Amino acid sequence: MNPPVNKTSLKDAFENLAKIGVLVVDNDRRISNIVREVLDNLGFKAIHLATDGSEALRIMREEKIDMLITDWRMSPMNGINLVKYLRTAENSPNRFIPIIMLTANVARDEVETARDVGITEFVVKPFSAKTLTNRIVLLIENPRGFIIGRTFVGPDRRRQDRTPPDGTEKRTK
Repeated sequence: MNPPVNKTSLKDAFENLAKIGVLVVDNDRRISNIVREVLDNLGFKAIHLATDGSEALRIMREEKIDMLITDWRMSPMNGINLVKYLRTAENSPNRFIPIIMLTANVARDEVETARDVGITEFVVKPFSAKTLTNRIVLLIENPRGFIIGRTFVGPDRRRQDRTPPDGTEKRTK
């Protein structure tokens, strides 16, 4: 189920969307054009398209990109390798960029792989404009904290706003 869209609180956020650079990475031009149309209808104006991860990295080094929407299966650099590079490489153009993985890969292990490399949100193809919009709204209204650990670099996986555990929850009486 998609999170509800709170239209009154979005008004302010959506007034500045024209200034946010978005990169859509997909080797299927039809999908890229659909995503571009959704973004354009929302008010984004700085929309860039790439057909694979290598081209995406080149664009990210040349343009101001604030949000990434990427497919998984592309060549020569797929979406998973692109996310891994962005999250872990010393010369990453933007380690903390919010990333939406837009893919038909829905097996549990694939979803876990995408999560574990550091995507922020996951959208399954085929998708609706409403689903994609809701994920974008979630990125804007509820930005997630970022974790840099030994084995994980990416957005905090916990969605609840809670205090860090103090260890007592694992102790038994």
